[in-house]
Amino acid sequence: MKLSDLKENQKAKVIKVDSSLKSLKKRLSDMGFVRNQEIEIKRIAPLGDPIEISLKGYSLSLRKKEAEKIEIEKI
Repeated sequence: MKLSDLKENQKAKVIKVDSSLKSLKKRLSDMGFVRNQEIEIKRIAPLGDPIEISLKGYSLSLRKKEAEKIEIEKI
């Protein structure tokens, strides 16, 4: 399942970041999207982009295209 498929207030665990772009993969890893990290969708913009995510005690926003690169497992 992809991170972009989650709905508001759902929790998940990161399985892997699947990107052919090394720079994107590194940037997402630096933000905290690493294996087994628990995340929660806080809000989704009315048109679906961006997505506000909570992880490691802080919130961040991702574009939907970036969220599609993160494989997750629902909790």
